[in-house]
Amino acid sequence: MSRHLGHTLGKISKRCLAAALLLVFVFWLMDRIWPLPMAEFERRHFAQVVVDRSGQPLRAFADADGIWRYPVSVAEVSPRYIEALVNYEDRHFYRHFGVNPLAVIRALWQRIQSDRFVSGASTLTMQVARILKPHEKTVAGKLTQMFRAMQLEWHYSKEEILTFYLNYAPFGGTIEGVQAASYAYLGKPASELSHSEAALLAVLPQAPSRYRPDRYPQRAQQARDKVLNRLLEQGVWSPQQVAEAQQEAVWATYNTRPMKAPLLAQRLRQQHPDQALIQATVDLRLQTALEWMLKDHIKLHADQVSAAILVVDNQDLSVLAYLGSAEYLNNERQGFVDMVQARRSPGSTLKPFIYGMALDQGLIHSQSLLFDVPHSFAGYRPRNFTDEFSGPVSVTQALTRSLNMPAVQVLDQLSPEAFYVGMKNAGLDIHMPSQAQPNLSLALGGGSVSMEQLTGVFAALGRQGQAGPLRFSAHDPTSQFPLLSEGAAWIIQQVLSQAPLNHHLQQRHLLQKPGIAFKTGTSFGNRDAWVLASNQRITVGVWVGQPDGSYLENNTGRNAAVPLLNQVLAMVPDAWHVPIEQPFTVEQATICWPLGYRASQQDSAACHMKKTAYLLDGVAPPTLSDPMSQVFATETHPVMIDALTGRQVTPQCAPAQTTTQSVTLWPLVLEPWLPKHLKREQLLPPFSPECRLLASANKLEILGIHDQAVLYPEVSSMAISAVHLQVAGSQGLNHWFLNGQLLPQQSTEVILQGLKPGFYRLQVIDSSAQQASISFSVQG
Repeated sequence: MSRHLGHTLGKISKRCLAAALLLVFVFWLMDRIWPLPMAEFERRHFAQVVVDRSGQPLRAFADADGIWRYPVSVAEVSPRYIEALVNYEDRHFYRHFGVNPLAVIRALWQRIQSDRFVSGASTLTMQVARILKPHEKTVAGKLTQMFRAMQLEWHYSKEEILTFYLNYAPFGGTIEGVQAASYAYLGKPASELSHSEAALLAVLPQAPSRYRPDRYPQRAQQARDKVLNRLLEQGVWSPQQVAEAQQEAVWATYNTRPMKAPLLAQRLRQQHPDQALIQATVDLRLQTALEWMLKDHIKLHADQVSAAILVVDNQDLSVLAYLGSAEYLNNERQGFVDMVQARRSPGSTLKPFIYGMALDQGLIHSQSLLFDVPHSFAGYRPRNFTDEFSGPVSVTQALTRSLNMPAVQVLDQLSPEAFYVGMKNAGLDIHMPSQAQPNLSLALGGGSVSMEQLTGVFAALGRQGQAGPLRFSAHDPTSQFPLLSEGAAWIIQQVLSQAPLNHHLQQRHLLQKPGIAFKTGTSFGNRDAWVLASNQRITVGVWVGQPDGSYLENNTGRNAAVPLLNQVLAMVPDAWHVPIEQPFTVEQATICWPLGYRASQQDSAACHMKKTAYLLDGVAPPTLSDPMSQVFATETHPVMIDALTGRQVTPQCAPAQTTTQSVTLWPLVLEPWLPKHLKREQLLPPFSPECRLLASANKLEILGIHDQAVLYPEVSSMAISAVHLQVAGSQGLNHWFLNGQLLPQQSTEVILQGLKPGFYRLQVIDSSAQQASISFSVQG
């Protein structure tokens, strides 16, 4: 009996095996005849989305069909969502072969008993098959769906099938995939879903239009609670987790088009056209705060004015905030023009690097004596912003006050070609006008630069002298180029941090942040207003102007750009305001003017004025040469003295017995600006009577009216029409000043027109630094 039963069972198992093999062969044959239409998924391109450094969406670009679909993997989705989805939709997902036979039998039995379908039999794999190739709700359509589901299981792993669902499931409107749904409805990536949000998105594809949380929050909440209760019954989530999730009200928006850092997003999309998810380096919170601030601030300016802001992390040169324009959608402000990439005149913002390179070459220290005087450099005649001159100034004064003449003087010693090459090697590509070669105008904004490159080189002041290209996406490599030595960068940073950011009384409550070095700049015609700032942690670049380069009244770095910088600095974390430690290559020492050496290396008679300077590598270089006479100030001047009287004499009138006395004098070009006790007539012994007439024979003199003259206009006029004056005894060009203001004339004659009642002082300085002056008044 048992042998017969075993024989029978053996026959049955062989038949079953044969039947199974036959079914497998038939399925294989059908799979070959009707392959999976996977091209349907390949045709559905993903939308491009640009996210910030933490994955928050900045801007999205739909696919060609207007569908918002963001790529995501199982690992990039919250485990809570996977738990809710699988346990609510398909508990046996990891055990069946695409179709759940028990679920199919149950659904058919319920259909027979109730004359309607009480529960569905679709597995997650079957839902993917329906998404892949939609079908009619007929028996034939359902059978086709089952066949496609088994094909999916045949060719793909469970994780791959689940990934298809995560990326292509419908979530209402033009949204497909859980990542797009999470961004659109909840404003966050799918990796950050709470229990409540995970349950909501798990049920949403069942009826995307009916359960849309932005339109029907009550329906969506009821559906979400159904999922939560199911997970509680199954023991997937604890009672506490479910209770807390049910307390959350369903609230959602429908934002498929985030619009933060739009110009940066557009730029990255053009750079990575085939990349669906692009991660930018910006911080969404800071970006959003600055965009709101700038939108409000720009209302204070004319309708055509725009602005740009960059905030850079000095650690890796990644851009934390990118505002390429003031209002992206404002056509009147030309908000579509990205001023971060546009080329504009840098104004005075390159001056710090002129002084920094001169420090590295041993030409200057922080208190070197420079000459803020009118001068022509081979025909190039720069002028200060105010048309006023200060005479003797230090490097620190010249840089903090952004004086033009001293910067040109140092650049002349450095050579424009060397400076140009140094900046280019550090990443700043200065475009010169057509056919122009690097020249002294570089000190005052000659040429054009982009804001991103300018900010990249300014970051060197906070990065031990290392400049580099800015990083806009997570994939951009970090690279750097030497611009200054660590010591030179620190000295320039210290000098620039001494200038107050807030000159106006109404801004005095804004305390300057510690250790922030800044430099303003204004291009010709006030077309571009700049300010760059840097400390150890961040570098900030600000530009204000009109994108078309038109003239703007009162658009200066101090008036237009610095107020924006103040607001930016007030909005960044306090921990970002980090001063830089002094490097060991820098020391403080007392130096003397006019020679420039250490006080300890000079005779006390040669030390007319003491200064505390920062020295690089212990070097205290001498004062630069007089730009007019090219005579080094370090040379003491031998003076011939009458041995009997001790008075000064000349070879033409020298007595029999003379001696020579060495006297340290200030550069002749500074004579008109020196206080009386430092002028040559006070430092040199008086001439002997026999030599006085010879010494004063070529004395400079203004002719036309005498000193302290009183002039009267015509009876019918309130002003004098014209006063003709000339100078006698001058050498070379003449620089005329009326009440301290430089006049355009440089000849031996000057005509003063339209003088109204008041007091006037006229001064002339020739190329040999001789000077003469007269005072007069005009009476009404």
